[in-house]
Amino acid sequence: MFNLGDKVVYPMHGAGVIETVESKEILGEVKNYYVLKMPIGEMKLMIPVDNVDNIGLRNIIDKSVVEGVYDILKQAAVLNDSNWNKRFRDNMIKMKTGDIFAVAQVVRDLTYRDREKGLSTGEKKMLISAKQMIVSEIVLTTEMDSIIVQEYIEKIINEDAPEQ
Repeated sequence: MFNLGDKVVYPMHGAGVIETVESKEILGEVKNYYVLKMPIGEMKLMIPVDNVDNIGLRNIIDKSVVEGVYDILKQAAVLNDSNWNKRFRDNMIKMKTGDIFAVAQVVRDLTYRDREKGLSTGEKKMLISAKQMIVSEIVLTTEMDSIIVQEYIEKIINEDAPEQ
């Protein structure tokens, strides 16, 4: 059970803060929902309280773990040379876990592939989404500005990029 003000991660959407708990009647059934305010895009999400375990809602990472996320982004990419459809499915599985380290691997690997060979439209969208997920969690963990976090992540993943 989570409480008001808890900073949590909703897999595939990123990190947010539980603002309120609301009761809603849907199809004749009253259920309680966490209302999650996302730091990026000012989006609000409603998550059924009785479904948080199935969804994979978790607390955000500790500040001491942030450097580990940056370390994954700095590592050499792991290239999956299968077709884009299989790569997409494999990366989607990582994203759905909500594990920030798995999401960082997706960002690292897709960024490298984009530089080397380009990405499919679906993979480009996935890369954008994965970056947002990482940024939202680091922003809530460190209380840094999202622009600064985004710029730092871009700097890390582009450090080994060849000059244009």
